[in-house]
Amino acid sequence: MTSSLLTRRLRLATGLILFLFVTTHLLNHALGLVSLQAAEHARLLFLALWRNGPATIAFYGALLVHVGLALMALHERHTFRMPWLEAVRIVVGLCIPVLLAVHFTGSRLAHELYGVDDRYARVVPAIWDTGGTMRQLALLVLAWLHGCLGIHFVLRHRRCYREWFYVSFAAMVLLPLLAALGFVNMAREIDAIEAAGAIAAPPSGADAEHLGFLSNWIVAAFLGLVSIALLLRAGRLQRERRLGRLVRLAYPQRTVDVPLGWSVLEASRAHGIPHLSLCGGRARCSTCRVRVSGDPAALPLPTEAELRTLRRVRAASDVRLACQLRPIADIGISPVLQARDREVPTLGSEREVVVLFIDLRRWTTLSERHLPHDLAYVLDQFFEVVGTAVRSAGGVPNQFIGDSVMALFGLEQDVPTACRQAIAATQAIESEIQRHRDRMRHEFGATLDFGIGLHMGLAAVGEVGWRETRTFTAVGDTVNTAARLQELCKVFAVRLVASELVIRTAGLQLDPSLARAVDIRGRAEPLGVYAIGSPGELPACTPRRE
Repeated sequence: MTSSLLTRRLRLATGLILFLFVTTHLLNHALGLVSLQAAEHARLLFLALWRNGPATIAFYGALLVHVGLALMALHERHTFRMPWLEAVRIVVGLCIPVLLAVHFTGSRLAHELYGVDDRYARVVPAIWDTGGTMRQLALLVLAWLHGCLGIHFVLRHRRCYREWFYVSFAAMVLLPLLAALGFVNMAREIDAIEAAGAIAAPPSGADAEHLGFLSNWIVAAFLGLVSIALLLRAGRLQRERRLGRLVRLAYPQRTVDVPLGWSVLEASRAHGIPHLSLCGGRARCSTCRVRVSGDPAALPLPTEAELRTLRRVRAASDVRLACQLRPIADIGISPVLQARDREVPTLGSEREVVVLFIDLRRWTTLSERHLPHDLAYVLDQFFEVVGTAVRSAGGVPNQFIGDSVMALFGLEQDVPTACRQAIAATQAIESEIQRHRDRMRHEFGATLDFGIGLHMGLAAVGEVGWRETRTFTAVGDTVNTAARLQELCKVFAVRLVASELVIRTAGLQLDPSLARAVDIRGRAEPLGVYAIGSPGELPACTPRRE
């Protein structure tokens, strides 16, 4: 296991322990909405879970390791140019220890050193009456936000997380809100019943002064460690430049010199060269990949994570991930995916979708015989039929190009539902075009036909374009394959070619012997497909919305 992989796993493991602690703590606060007594009963369970020997070692060990890894990452970072969401996570993470110091010393340390009762009946009024409510709420929000961002960065490319994103997002928003309301409700309940006599005494003057000193010392120590990490980083960068250990990277637009040990992505960011990287440099999205030229000896061997991603996108032998490649000698660099500005593009992360491609048949013949205005009318009618059918089924018709339409399903539904919706759309399209067939023959002396390709899989979904001209679309092998299947309708003389994966995921029971393996241009392996003469031959699929 490489050191970088070990570091990532340590960061994830310790972060999950801390996130679990924060989650249970907020749940405990949220019970304050029920009553102070309910929160107190839940606090006993919380203490049984976390205030024992093994849990204490695990929690504070995770805290120290997590902070240590953060400081180490701060020291090793070559540039502070990064996507804004990544910057927010780092800044929020650095603020948490500063805000945590007062809460830690006033509750856990006060209990351990002086036996001070840390029941809600004492802690809540102490925070409420001393004006520390905003500080406590800030700590609550920032700790929760930091944890949620960390979870999001780890899971955002996983199918299960994408399917349940809206549920998890709602939980991310609601839990800290309910915890804050629970805290406020407990403070009002204590004030209303005038429970001062039942509240344990706070620390004495000398003890309180000592706790304040410890709190200030913790903050000063942490800020000192951050300063040391930044100073050591500045010293390391200065030493690298002074020793002249530089590597020259020749980009298409210009050549830059960076210290040995920098990744290509860090070099791009440091010198303001636009470079896509949707996953933030974690070898997951492949958008930062570059084509390299020069001496192969200048390229260290790819890591296991890099190899896995390169194999997934079937990258050529001269393609590497910029976030992982740290050249040891001069090389040429050419990004495979071009960024048009310095901002992270609006193209979103990968998600599983169903892509429908439909093409109007006999259009060329019709174009030769009729005036442009008549052709525009026909296209408008065709687009209306397709758009209405797709919308009614639950999909999004997102591209109208020439005599073709592309539509997406699964943006708000699970994949099996999306497959059924896409098939329902093909049946609705066929039914509506059949209804217009006689009128088209009467008005234009010809009938029109169509071919549809259906495929499902991962695609990057979002907006692309230039300046104010932008369009919502999907990009990836899934989209290309769906387009190729639409072309096969001509080869098989059918109206629908659907991948076997779509048919199976939709739950349709077709004769397996009717499936055929076809070679798709751009794919290394044959793809199982069903060539279906008419979508109406398939069992009816109800376009159920979720």
